[in-house]
Amino acid sequence: MAVLDDLREKTMKGKRKETGPLVQQALDEGIDPSEILDAMIDAMGIIGDRFTRGECFVPEMLVAARAMNAGTEVLKPALAAGGAEPLGFAVIGTVAGDMHDIGKNLVRMLMEGKGVEVADLGVDVAPEKFVEYVGAHPECKVVCLSALLTTTMPAIDATIKALVEAGLRDQVKIMIGGAPVTQEFADEVGADAYTPDAGSAAAKIVEFF
Repeated sequence: MAVLDDLREKTMKGKRKETGPLVQQALDEGIDPSEILDAMIDAMGIIGDRFTRGECFVPEMLVAARAMNAGTEVLKPALAAGGAEPLGFAVIGTVAGDMHDIGKNLVRMLMEGKGVEVADLGVDVAPEKFVEYVGAHPECKVVCLSALLTTTMPAIDATIKALVEAGLRDQVKIMIGGAPVTQEFADEVGADAYTPDAGSAAAKIVEFF
């Protein structure tokens, strides 16, 4: 369908002002909302793969993700009316003491591009906030923790321990990432997954649902 091809292309190119109207056009043409969403998810998948291969960079990823967000805003009422279910539910946040959010935002947008509903707790999130959220939302199956400083990496460990102490660790998978984070660190703190970039994080989370 021509309109979906156009929507894929405009999403990949980050044409935010055009994606919303194209989504509306597709709806007006009677195209199923889930097909429209799949077209944008396909576009983000291609961008994510290119990013992982080093063929595009953070700015291109961000504008594509924002274009998709603009499209999904128009699509959400139709998806809700059609009873379309998200792939799964997750929560994300930058850990206590760390104010960085570009990487976290990119990960969230790419995960949403995979059909995951992601609650974003923001930056400088205390372990108790993650515990509180998971405790109140049993549908949440993945906790994503971001740290961009070596000095805030211990807050990842503290958050995981807080989930253990609250008796909630077994009901969630924990994904961690950020510039100083390594697989070795993930093994030390008992995380379920470490991913080096946003594209691989979005690909990994799908395995948990």
